Amino acid sequence: MSDNKETAKELAASLMEIKAVLLRPSDPFTWASGWHSPIYCDNRKILSYPKLRKNVAQWMAKQVAELYPEAEVVAGVATGAIAVGVLAADQLEKPFIYVRPKPKDHGTGSQIEGLSPEGKKVVVIEDLISTGMSSLAAVKALRDAGAEVLGMVAIFTYGFDLAAERFAEENVRLTTISNYDALIEKAAENGYIKENELGVLQQWRKSPSTWNK
Repeated sequence: MSDNKETAKELAASLMEIKAVLLRPSDPFTWASGWHSPIYCDNRKILSYPKLRKNVAQWMAKQVAELYPEAEVVAGVATGAIAVGVLAADQLEKPFIYVRPKPKDHGTGSQIEGLSPEGKKVVVIEDLISTGMSSLAAVKALRDAGAEVLGMVAIFTYGFDLAAERFAEENVRLTTISNYDALIEKAAENGYIKENELGVLQQWRKSPSTWNK
């Protein structure tokens, strides 16, 4: 969930403005999973816009500082959250590490790059939460390495029930700057979508794996 509705809507508007988020209810995208989706989100575009990039880093750092004042290390999930994680860690003046999807197949075979998180209190930074699987895989890698994972802060979540269930099962607290509800609310306010498309967008989120099939 997002702790600040106005910030959530402000970021949602910015994501649509820079086309980091595209909404196409009548011409859906196909995700790598095979799901059909009326939305596509690429938060890496944030990095190309200095003012927005700075705002996102400040928002993330503020959430980490307020929710996890005891945090010792900031960890980004590769690759999408590496840059924004570095920016947030810089704001917080904390060490930064990042977690690969799997260990390297050469050299040291590391999955976690940077200092060892063993015995450290770690906050994980993520760019986008969909099903939660890759995000929680990073949490598992950190825990297996001896880290105490305090929670995760992400830029955006689709808010799938499946993801919420997975985070609850793994006992990981998730907070985000913006979310799907704020996005479609702002999209409707700004005329980015038509009134009859709002229902389509709301319906998709209820069952994304079977929608439009």
